[in-house]
Amino acid sequence: MTVETVRLTVAQATIRFLVNQYVERDGVEQRFFAGTFGIFGHGNVAGIGQALLQNELDPEPDGGSMPYYMPRNEQGQVNAAAAFAKAKNRLQTMVCTSSIGPGALNMVTGAAVATTNRVPVLLLPSDQFATRTPDPVLQQIENAQTLDTSVNDAFRPVSVFFDRINRPEQLLPSLMQAMRALIDPADTGAVTIAMPQDVQAEAYDFPVQAFEKRIWHVRRDPLEKAALKRAVDLILASKRPLVIAGGGVIYSEASEELRAFAAATGIPVADTQAGKGAINHDSPQSVGGVGSTGGDAANHLADEADLIIGIGTRYSDFTTASRTQFKNPDVTFINVNTKPFDAVKNGAEMLVADAREALVDLTEALADYRVSDEYAARIASEKAAWERAIDECYHVGNAPLPAQTEVFGALNEMMGDDDVLINAAGSMPGDLQALWRAKTPVQYHVEYAFSTMGYEIPAAMGVKMALPDSEVVAIVGDGTYQMLPMELATIVQEGLKVIFVLLQNHGFASIGGLSESRGSQRFGTRYRMGGGNPHVTDGELIPVDLAKNAESWGVDVLKVSTIAEFKEAYRVAEAATRATLIYIETDLYGPNPPSSSWWDVPVSEVSRIESTQRAYEEHIANKAPQRHYF
Repeated sequence: MTVETVRLTVAQATIRFLVNQYVERDGVEQRFFAGTFGIFGHGNVAGIGQALLQNELDPEPDGGSMPYYMPRNEQGQVNAAAAFAKAKNRLQTMVCTSSIGPGALNMVTGAAVATTNRVPVLLLPSDQFATRTPDPVLQQIENAQTLDTSVNDAFRPVSVFFDRINRPEQLLPSLMQAMRALIDPADTGAVTIAMPQDVQAEAYDFPVQAFEKRIWHVRRDPLEKAALKRAVDLILASKRPLVIAGGGVIYSEASEELRAFAAATGIPVADTQAGKGAINHDSPQSVGGVGSTGGDAANHLADEADLIIGIGTRYSDFTTASRTQFKNPDVTFINVNTKPFDAVKNGAEMLVADAREALVDLTEALADYRVSDEYAARIASEKAAWERAIDECYHVGNAPLPAQTEVFGALNEMMGDDDVLINAAGSMPGDLQALWRAKTPVQYHVEYAFSTMGYEIPAAMGVKMALPDSEVVAIVGDGTYQMLPMELATIVQEGLKVIFVLLQNHGFASIGGLSESRGSQRFGTRYRMGGGNPHVTDGELIPVDLAKNAESWGVDVLKVSTIAEFKEAYRVAEAATRATLIYIETDLYGPNPPSSSWWDVPVSEVSRIESTQRAYEEHIANKAPQRHYF
């Protein structure tokens, strides 16, 4: 039998394969890879770089073109790709390529972002020579224990699939396994295929059939009937059930089914950072954020719940308040999750299924069930009280500098239903989860699985590329801005209209507050000039002008001082056609929303510092209700 072949380099074959991969779910088909981010060095400029150039000049005859985008930082490009995939509910993503050594290692943090958030990205870091003839090549790390290890092995613990292509024959099976992992609703994340630079340029006769259009069908795992019955029995026996909606509800596009389930049963729904917006905030059953950064309504109900129904959540320590949140000694768990690893957590009754499929079945099976009038009244009372608290935080009138909660309130009231708010690290995610009234599943985009400083600016780029018709607003603190601002240049280069809100408070507000609460007096968290002891007492402010810095990247900048001016500036930015940054100084010390939960951060057991001694006593007291749950 004669097999038709085409002679291509490994890099050319990779691009030709990728442009022909499609996904389908619920009858909707689309190309899986929307483009490639790439920063070129000696490791990939003549391999993957040449293949992308050839594709741009002469698109693949059987698949079309692979758009290329030039970012400024390798970590930034992976953050952008992860944000793109998240905005697309994991049904489309981007490719990221780098040179060897530092370029590759820069992508490791981004890989962890993708994997912890369970969103697919494909990484193609270059590698040392497979032949080992030029050895050590520039930027190669030598390991005296083995010649088979490179810096790319650092990707193994943060990737859901890792492979290294040492021979052209290995490419196609590896790419198939990569696609299997990328479209898996349970085990997706970063997929890394390390590409030795000599192999990238090596030619081979590949079978033409391998490059035909391939449609990958994204499965929806059904709910087993026996598991459904066990879950229904537990719900019927409960008196105070509570749903915790995680990101899996949004990725499954099950928000409508969640609303229907909550409306039919009266069971309240709390949300995680990834799950906010899974149910609209004005639903009578929506009680807001739960856990360490949650609000009073959800946390009070979680404290007393006798049944927790986790849907698409991995139960991070913030969600469980470091396992102090669920205080009822008789509490039991039901977990709906496509991933058995998450479904078994807290010794739960496991419902290994797609969130949408499970919600449909549960709603139908509970047709005659509704929570008691007493519990319904309690839900309504807690919700109303917390809504009043949100209003107070949004309109606190702090002086002389506004509180960041006031900025959030202004945004919450002005942004449209399908606009996207982006944030990731610092004190902001805590305030946002507690306060933000999410109107749709798309509106709240907070990366709090890896909580990566520097995520927001490249993420805004990725989300805008994914949702070009939405207003994309990234809230950036001065600390995270200084971590990774350079993708502002890429945003300007690509003509992307994004709004940035830069909150300047001259320090790390979040970790400073945590430090103070744990007896460490905000040590090393304030930006002050050297001399004396600036890490203990406030010194002179560092004369860094972040507004001018942003302007130097090509972004339009609006400086404001008050919330009234901020609102006016936002409308100007909204009407603009270019990327715009609104700069406002806020109070480093809050005020922040009232807290009704805890987070376990160990405190020094012995210390000569009185503040640390007091903090340790408080830590032991707060740790008392902590339970392991399995």
